[in-house]
Amino acid sequence: MRTQTRRRPPARAKADGQYQDTAASRRQKFLELREQEVDKNALRITPLGGLEEVGRNMTLFEYKDDIVIVDMGLQFPEEDMPGIDYIIPNIEYLKGKEANIRGIVITHAHLDHIGAISHLAPKLGNPPIYTTALSRGIILKRHDDFPNAPKLNIETVKKTDKLKLGHFEVEFFHVNHNIPDSMGVVLHTPEGTVMHTGDFKFDHSPIGDEPADLSRIVQLATRDGGVLALLSDSTNAEVPGYTISEKQVQEALDDVIKNAQGRVIAGTFGSLLSRVQELINIAEKYGRKLAVDGYTMRTNVEIARELGFLKVKRDTIVPIKDINKYSPEKALIVCTGAQGEGDAVLMRIAHREHRFIQIQRGDSVIFSSSVVPGNERSVSALKDILMYQGAKIFHSKLMDVHASGHAQVEDLKLMLNLVKPKYLIPIHGNHFMLRLHGEIAESVGIPAQNILILANGKTASFKGNEAQTIKGRIPTNYVMVDGLGIGDVGQVVLRDRQMMAKDGIFVIISTIDTATGRLKGNPDIISRGFVYLRESQELLMEVRKRVRRLVESSIAQEHTINTTYLKDEIRNKTGQFLFQKTERRPMVIPVIIEV
Repeated sequence: MRTQTRRRPPARAKADGQYQDTAASRRQKFLELREQEVDKNALRITPLGGLEEVGRNMTLFEYKDDIVIVDMGLQFPEEDMPGIDYIIPNIEYLKGKEANIRGIVITHAHLDHIGAISHLAPKLGNPPIYTTALSRGIILKRHDDFPNAPKLNIETVKKTDKLKLGHFEVEFFHVNHNIPDSMGVVLHTPEGTVMHTGDFKFDHSPIGDEPADLSRIVQLATRDGGVLALLSDSTNAEVPGYTISEKQVQEALDDVIKNAQGRVIAGTFGSLLSRVQELINIAEKYGRKLAVDGYTMRTNVEIARELGFLKVKRDTIVPIKDINKYSPEKALIVCTGAQGEGDAVLMRIAHREHRFIQIQRGDSVIFSSSVVPGNERSVSALKDILMYQGAKIFHSKLMDVHASGHAQVEDLKLMLNLVKPKYLIPIHGNHFMLRLHGEIAESVGIPAQNILILANGKTASFKGNEAQTIKGRIPTNYVMVDGLGIGDVGQVVLRDRQMMAKDGIFVIISTIDTATGRLKGNPDIISRGFVYLRESQELLMEVRKRVRRLVESSIAQEHTINTTYLKDEIRNKTGQFLFQKTERRPMVIPVIIEV
């Protein structure tokens, strides 16, 4: 029994409302403690997400009453979050401060940086959003999926532009990532200059993009007394060396496709437009027709083509329904699903559920992406299915058919040496990644006391060229999106789902004759995900006997039918009995019917 109160601390025994009230009061205490220490004449930097996970990136910059937000992303659910679509930042702290938000700056168009905009920007009074042309197009296209949300207020910026947002003067610089038009952000404040790298890598020979603008980074970093604090991407802080160039990836892909005798199917991320450009280049080189499939990928390719970020000849790309008109050696399919997602294109192809594409012996399948942690089993299973059907598999452990979009150790050192900040705030990653980034900074001469390892909701305050970390923290607990529900699935509901997913549910329906105080017939039992009823008759018979004795003796003693008490007793006693017999704890749900 998952919810038996006797085995849990008192806090766990509270009803849902009380449980949430306790959490809310605890968050309020953290917030009050923080507010006591805040100096509004200092520059304050507070991450609302992205510093305890990969995703949900959102950072607040405050000076006096001015607020600038950098990024507003989502986080994909973890394995123990059944039914959750994704998680967005908690904006509880910003309630009542909407008029102080001078703008939202978006560094690039990946969902972990833009995915919460349509949910949160309208709630924040729809402040202006500043971003580059490609990011703007993708944000607006995603916003079409929210027909009831108000129109977004998005302004396109060039990387040479300057903005005045209250006390903040904002500039930009070009960086490489695995989506074009990515940028870093510089915020000039009365307390000093802060640089935010966004997601970045250094690629000196990128495909479909320009190299990172090192001279502009140095120029911005050396003005006005240098950089007070650098917020830098930590996602690959555990990976030694330099991130390989997209040119190397194109060469490896070229080698596979040149030697392929049949069709080539390349699976990658829907937003990895640099990889799509590489495959377009190769298709045109060898006279192959290219078909794109997967909703996100088709949408992003369409936007990138319209804005000129993809260079493609008119007749290279054909509809997926027409790709079978061409001989196998003239066909190249680019699709989503390299992570083994159940509904994505590559998995549908593998299961022969795709309308137009089935695996043929001699097909080459390229996994042109890294495996996201947690997806290893599903990716391995997908490879098995494809190989059983006669496909040849190519992936990044065999050859360089994928390059990360994030800076590795030597790239992080280069950024630190270019910028030479007084303080480093590692961002974008789990805590161990931030710590490793801190060690890298120490190796290039930044003192340990000048490396600020923050957590979500913790604030770094800067005044007089000195920094301190403020006690207390802003609420950053998960806000989960489940279908049309936003934030209505809390920890209690999630815990119930986890219990049901692990040990199932066990429903006991008891009908009481109010005239006699006795049960009418035997209790009915419904078991889902716990035991198979037909093979557990002895166990069920014993449960029915125990429930009958418990109900009738309780009514006889109390001379009344107290349904709340009876339900608690049935839940607790039956849960204990089932655990003794099976060592499993299903969610026991008693139902009392009075007739």
